[in-house]
Amino acid sequence: MPVNEHLAQEQFFRYRFMADRGHYKFLQKADRCDKFFAGDQWEMSDLNRLNLQRRPAITINKILSTLSTVMGEQITNRSEVIFRPSNGASAETAEALTKVWMQIVQNNQLPWVRSEVFDDGIIRSRGFYDVRMDFSDSMTGEVRITTLNSKNVIIDPDAEEYDPDAWNDVIVTKWLTPQDIAVLYNEADAELLKDRAASLFPYAYDSIEVVRDRFDGPGFNNSYFGIIDPNAVRRNVRVLDRQYHLLDKQLHFVDVETGDMRPVPEGWGRDKIAAVLEKAGGTISTTKKLVKRVRWTVTADNVVLHDDWSPYKHFTVVPFFPYFRHGTTVGIVENLLGPQEVLNKVTSQELHVVNTTANSGWKIKAGALRNMSVEDLEDVGATTGLVLELDDVNSAEKIAPNQTPQGLDRISYKAEDHIKTISSVSDSMQGFDRADVAAKAIAYKQQRGSVNLAKMQDNLERTDYLLARNVLDLVQAFYTEPRIIHITHDDLLKEPEQIEVNQQNPETGEILNDLTLGEYNITITSTPYRATLEDSQFEQARALREIGVAIPDNVLIENSRLARRAEIVKQMQSQQESPEAQQQAELQVRAQQAEIAKTEGEAEAQRADSQLKMVRAQKEAAELQADPGAAAQAQQQTERAKAEMEHQREVEKMNREHALRTRELEANIAMKREEMAHNMQMKREEHASNVLMKRQQAAMAAKQSEQPQAPETPRTPRTPATPATPHAPAMPATH
Repeated sequence: MPVNEHLAQEQFFRYRFMADRGHYKFLQKADRCDKFFAGDQWEMSDLNRLNLQRRPAITINKILSTLSTVMGEQITNRSEVIFRPSNGASAETAEALTKVWMQIVQNNQLPWVRSEVFDDGIIRSRGFYDVRMDFSDSMTGEVRITTLNSKNVIIDPDAEEYDPDAWNDVIVTKWLTPQDIAVLYNEADAELLKDRAASLFPYAYDSIEVVRDRFDGPGFNNSYFGIIDPNAVRRNVRVLDRQYHLLDKQLHFVDVETGDMRPVPEGWGRDKIAAVLEKAGGTISTTKKLVKRVRWTVTADNVVLHDDWSPYKHFTVVPFFPYFRHGTTVGIVENLLGPQEVLNKVTSQELHVVNTTANSGWKIKAGALRNMSVEDLEDVGATTGLVLELDDVNSAEKIAPNQTPQGLDRISYKAEDHIKTISSVSDSMQGFDRADVAAKAIAYKQQRGSVNLAKMQDNLERTDYLLARNVLDLVQAFYTEPRIIHITHDDLLKEPEQIEVNQQNPETGEILNDLTLGEYNITITSTPYRATLEDSQFEQARALREIGVAIPDNVLIENSRLARRAEIVKQMQSQQESPEAQQQAELQVRAQQAEIAKTEGEAEAQRADSQLKMVRAQKEAAELQADPGAAAQAQQQTERAKAEMEHQREVEKMNREHALRTRELEANIAMKREEMAHNMQMKREEHASNVLMKRQQAAMAAKQSEQPQAPETPRTPRTPATPATPHAPAMPATH
């Protein structure tokens, strides 16, 4: 685009306004937090003063170990995004959309990008994603998710909400090479800016350059006087990338029945809009509505590289704030700066006291030293084995050292306790508990420590929701053509899967898995890291099996720590599908059926016995009421009937047990026959293989014997130094 002084100046003034109102203060905090995390925890002025006084400056970096625990907590708890159908969406399309998300996650290595954003958040209090379409690898475009340097993202100073949709604008300032500008924008602007990059042009220099992150470290290098850069590889062109909301009357499609509105895509002409309305058959109309749209302007110096409406519904910037309170962002490191400084200074002071105790000084009479000067005594006065030659023994006296102040050592312990308390990272979470603490108590403390970090995890899941929302809008806006999505499942077997989206059914003409239609709800769930989840799953599965729950063997193997788990599971599956395994399963089913038949027979016998007893009791009661004198006879008949019934029950029980033993014997005989046949077949195959191998060896031996042998070279006799030990005769070779 051509040079536009007015627009570039307006852009730069807005950038300066936003930077002066809060961003420079954030830069100072972020730069200090980065230094403390890296171990650079002393001011240069303090170091120079201590060096002049020959005093130590000790650094004990507790911040690194504390944040490593928090970072590990985030790594072991990953998030999972699931799309649920809401308005005008089907469950099948929602499932396909979830798998499209999985493919985007795998292409962008999102777990690692997420960890970088989380690290920026807990160290600097701000971390940022950048979500946009990328057409470098595919003409149809792919969703690209990257991380932004939080020092380069300038937020609207009037904003007070977490969601960027409530911000007025956001600026990403970055340093690019002329090559980058030529690729991203156009070559003419790159050539124009290439000549200016070697000078201090008006819109290039500001204090952000001081804290610029790079391998070279901080410093001023935006200008190169007398240095030639023919390849244009230096990142010395500042680019201001601004996204902001503007009011605009935009044409919308309106669903007459539901009132749902969707903006008409940019670039659609009247003919295309009319075709859509005609195809809808009167269920859709159009209307103009005053809405906030995203405007995108990119400038470098006074050159406007881009200025147009954004093709996206949201800003490409997605933030993460560990602690957020009405526009105030708070991390972990900034609250640990004070205790860390106290720990370093107190430890250095303790070491200084110990050093002064060893070399407290001397009192010497003038001219009393014979073997050295006063300056020599000053240098070697604290060395071991010092010998002083004096005129008088009483002319030299060792100065008594100062005593260590009481409570000095306690201050360092208090500083360490403050670091643990403020960060909510205890010794139990770091694995540094005492040996006499019970395992259950340690587990409870670790669980409680995770609860103390729940707010950060909750804000991270909120960021995951904003990220998934932006990706969903990009997919529905740009994934409009038929695509074949390839994903690899995150399970043990790593099975690949292929999903077709936006494909037209040739028979009905319906679009299958149409991602452009419908509304979806986004569900964010936190799942443990796979290694941690497998350990937990294995312990639970083993405990369930021990109490009698039928847990399959492949579940235990999948969640174990075996090196070749996938191969073992595949081998088990192939064995389960073999004819021998199927026959054994059938025999087991028949044995179970026999057991069930036995149980049912016993229950039926008990039911019949109960009914017989009831009938006989009713009959006897009636007879006794009619003829009381026949009670004795009825009693005898009852006893005989009872004996007959018990005899009959015993006979039926013996018959059932005999039948069951017969079936089990038949099943065992059949199984043994199959096993013997299988073993015989294996032995026959092994014998045939051995015979074939011996024949091949015999043929090779015969072939070698036919070849002429080379004459043997005479050896020079050698006299042994010691008498040779007679060897045992060689055993004859066996074939």
